Amino acid sequence: MSIRTRNRTLHILQLFERRSLWTVEDIALEMGVSISSAYRDVKELSNLGFLALSARSEYMLGPAFIRYDLLIRQGDPLVKAASEPMLALLARTTQHAVVLISRRFRDQVMCVHQEKGSDHPPSSTYERGVALPMFKGATSKAILAHLGDRALKQIYLNHEHEIRESTGVGGWKAFSEQMKAIREAGVACTDSEVAPGRIGIAAPVFWEGQVVAGVSLVFELTQFDQAGFAAEVRRSAREISAALESVKTP
Repeated sequence: MSIRTRNRTLHILQLFERRSLWTVEDIALEMGVSISSAYRDVKELSNLGFLALSARSEYMLGPAFIRYDLLIRQGDPLVKAASEPMLALLARTTQHAVVLISRRFRDQVMCVHQEKGSDHPPSSTYERGVALPMFKGATSKAILAHLGDRALKQIYLNHEHEIRESTGVGGWKAFSEQMKAIREAGVACTDSEVAPGRIGIAAPVFWEGQVVAGVSLVFELTQFDQAGFAAEVRRSAREISAALESVKTP
């Protein structure tokens, strides 16, 4: 089916979520348009820097995205508010850890910033730009547990099979009770859900009364101090939430 003209350039960019290189012919075939139409759209995106031509006459994402990523890093209120509390969390717990701040992205949670401890922190594949399912990992669950009932149930209905497989929880009632327990505890704790041997403790970050992100401390099992670390993660989330309220945007 042909895609409406005003949506084509956006759709072209979304193709790169599936693979990194596309020819004009493949783009035209994927979108159901003529090669000449695809070429015009690709040329427009290239002129703006959103696409770049490789040596093999295939197109890849262009340098404009790097520029916009810089602008986001410089202007994102969440990153501004979180940086110092994240470093403070490492200082209060262990330098053999990574602290992540992640926000909701569609029905996923995306890492937007991380701070690494100075004492050989564990490796982490959950870096800036990586998205995980909303129901996998401590950060995801900390955010999920604080969504409104309607949003929470919609996510459950949309992903019931994956939730059952990932969490081992069967049925909406059991799932909602699990989320209630996380909400009451103020933190979500997971063991090896994202990477083997990694413990995650996460707490929700609020802005103007709404959950907007989660901050998580990720470390190895040998460093585990659940009660002490959980209290510090909750404290860090409160610090970030308070800093967000004072952030002044242009």
